[in-house]
Amino acid sequence: MTHPAPLQGSLSHDAYCSQLLDETDRLREIVRSADLSVTVPTCPDWTLADLARHVGGAHRWAGTIVATRAEQGIGPDEVPGTPGPEGEDAAALDAWLAQGAEETVAALREAGPDAEVWTWAPPVQRSRFWARRMTHETVVHRIDAALAAGVPFDVPQEVAADCLEEWLQLCALPEAAERFAAHGVTPFGPGHTLHLHATDTPDGLNAEWLLDLTGDRFTHRRAHEKAAVALRGPLTDLLCVLYRRLPADSDRVEVLGDRALLDTWLTYASFE
Repeated sequence: MTHPAPLQGSLSHDAYCSQLLDETDRLREIVRSADLSVTVPTCPDWTLADLARHVGGAHRWAGTIVATRAEQGIGPDEVPGTPGPEGEDAAALDAWLAQGAEETVAALREAGPDAEVWTWAPPVQRSRFWARRMTHETVVHRIDAALAAGVPFDVPQEVAADCLEEWLQLCALPEAAERFAAHGVTPFGPGHTLHLHATDTPDGLNAEWLLDLTGDRFTHRRAHEKAAVALRGPLTDLLCVLYRRLPADSDRVEVLGDRALLDTWLTYASFE
């Protein structure tokens, strides 16, 4: 599928900036109240404090790229304010997260959506990439934090749909195909199609996708079509399955058809 603009999102640049602040606030609520030494089940190498430092560091990294109009990638040691406060002082981590998000959003708003900056996605070297990517990075890690703390979570439906769409767009990049090939698993073949169907959204959101793996490269489109395997469930739960935050055999979602194809695709397309 050819998109009108590479990695185009459905929200405005300012809306992404506002959502980034909102998502960071929700993460901060968990950081302030949870046991920061607990292991994050979906990122088992991290404690909750480690996850908070990862998110805050990512915000500062992206914000520095935008603020400096970087023409190439920069290392973490070049980013002021990282790696953040040591230990498990909730107040210090909370303040550090807030400052990083605010500084990053200020840089994004000052730059506007079309400032030329380096990104790791060659089709779009614009600041809008980072507004969208950091919003969704924070969404997914807020889910991680909620799972670690054992608290409920949801994602605004328009944001969840755009987060899922971005995931598919990133999977379609040629660079991603080369990286995924290292798994030694290929999902491509005759009749290999997947249907994603959110069951809790209004029709206007169009939260259904057809993933086409019948050729030698991945394409997708928003559509209600029959496929070899269908994954159905609430939109936030679909997003969690695709990002490997919820197993496909969870009772929160329903798998109809070729389960092995779904498992192969999730392995192939993992960003972890």
